[in-house]
Amino acid sequence: MKIVGKNEKECTLCGACETTCSSFYFKEDDRMKSSIQVNESPANGEALISVCNHCGDCIAVCPVEAISRTRKGTVVLNKKTCIGCFNCVAVCPTDTMFWHEDITVPFKCISCARCTKECPTEAIFMEEVVT
Repeated sequence: MKIVGKNEKECTLCGACETTCSSFYFKEDDRMKSSIQVNESPANGEALISVCNHCGDCIAVCPVEAISRTRKGTVVLNKKTCIGCFNCVAVCPTDTMFWHEDITVPFKCISCARCTKECPTEAIFMEEVVT
C-alpha cells in the first residue's frame, strides 16, 4: 500500500502540505483542519510531522463500523456513517486521527498525495509499505 512517508530533517516548516490538505478537503486555508500536521519541536526546533501510517487500530473501536480498510490497504472514514464519538481519536497510537471544533466527525490522511506534490523539499513523499 502507498502512504505518505516523511523525512523530518528535510522539512522547512513552510506549511504548504497543511494548506494544500485543508484547502482541498475543507475548502479553506486553515492549517488546523489539515490531515497532516507539522509542528516545531520545542527541544531542537526541528519539524515534527504527524501523518497517519494506516495501522488500523482505529477500525476496531468504531461502534458503527464507519472506519474500514480499502482493497489497497488505506484506512478510511465514512463521514456519513460516523456518529462523532471520537473513540478513534482517543485510540490512535500516532495521534493522527484529528478533530476540530468546527467539524462534527474526525478526519485523517487518506494518502491522496496532494500534499506531497506541494512539498518543496520532498520532506513528505509517497512510499510503498507492506502490511
